[in-house]
Amino acid sequence: MGSYHIKGGRKLSGEVTVSGAKNSVLPILAASVITKGENIFRRCPEISDVDSMTRILDALGCHITREGSVLSVDASFLSECRIPDELMKEMRSSVFLAGSLLARCGEAVITSPGGCDIGRRPIDLHLRGLMKMGAEVFCREGYIELRARSLRGADIRLDYPSVGATENLMLAALAAKGITRIRNSAREPEIEDLQKYINRCGGKVRGAGTDTIEIEGGRSLTGCEHSITGDRIEAGTYLLMTLATGGDVLLKGLERSTLDPLVSLLEEGGYHVGYSRDEIWAAAKGDERMRCSVATAPYPGFSTDLQPQLAAFLTSVGKGSSIEENIFENRFGYTKELKKMGADIEISEKKVIIKNNNILCGADVRAGDLRGGAALVIAGLMAEGDTVIRNTKYIKRGYGKLEDKIRLLGGDIREYEK
Repeated sequence: MGSYHIKGGRKLSGEVTVSGAKNSVLPILAASVITKGENIFRRCPEISDVDSMTRILDALGCHITREGSVLSVDASFLSECRIPDELMKEMRSSVFLAGSLLARCGEAVITSPGGCDIGRRPIDLHLRGLMKMGAEVFCREGYIELRARSLRGADIRLDYPSVGATENLMLAALAAKGITRIRNSAREPEIEDLQKYINRCGGKVRGAGTDTIEIEGGRSLTGCEHSITGDRIEAGTYLLMTLATGGDVLLKGLERSTLDPLVSLLEEGGYHVGYSRDEIWAAAKGDERMRCSVATAPYPGFSTDLQPQLAAFLTSVGKGSSIEENIFENRFGYTKELKKMGADIEISEKKVIIKNNNILCGADVRAGDLRGGAALVIAGLMAEGDTVIRNTKYIKRGYGKLEDKIRLLGGDIREYEK
């Protein structure tokens, strides 16, 4: 299963070049299915979720090559519209292919998507929107079949600003006749990146970053060259990681605006934070004490994907702080592992409460999901003694070259396969 072995107590300091965003590259790779000709994607993160998506694209008949962070995808000879079950279950983001395959082939067959076990993530919003565009949905035992002789533009209002539903409907709408409007759409920066890519391919999408996105369907799309936007969650993780050890960091390749909720929180807590157009730097002074009350919310609110990492960080400086989780109901599994390390925290309904500032001790812990695993890495780097984190497969879903980057910052981390 793999494990990380960490010797804690070292102050981290240095530079981190932020990778391309996991939550941007996956829907963009799904969108490439609709294009003809070669796509060249730069700044692709070297993570297992990208590996899973490329295996799916290969199974569908796409031609894939990769050299480091540059990925080439040519879907000109797509030959399949059914995603193999075993690949579909590897990650949640494979669901994006429902919209793109429907747009490209007029049909798609998917099974229930997999991913981390952090709570219910139903795809009914996706399916209702696709049906409004004219798709027929057939639910069989264990899989969903979608068909559409022709998709038509529609006015769709989402009950909740779901990122996945917004992106899936954007992709299907590329083949719909007329105009599709998605109201109460998600506003994440990754959706803006998807819009940029689509428009570079010859599409016409506007409104990403607002609560209404408009897509003009029926345009021919050709492959293009595109650089993936920076990963704000990875950046936030390294920001919290270095400050948790009393150190400092320069993050390169990310705009501060995408991390505003976290940066503002740190500034209020007394940390020194500066920034330029595509860099953020931060330093701990050593006397910080925070008492904050945070609630996760859709963008531009505080991201649920940074909630576990913030909780780990607050165990050292955040006595009396609380974080309310409003997106996923099962996202507190990591707290049991933090308690093994001596964290004095408790769960009260939807909140994790930091009761005391703690000196964590190394322990043998287990990652149960991607972001919870990142929280344990932060805790291990803060802790006195040795920490072993098992189930690293979850962490590798969203963090490329984690050990290399931590070692460059001065941390002591090693990976073992067993």
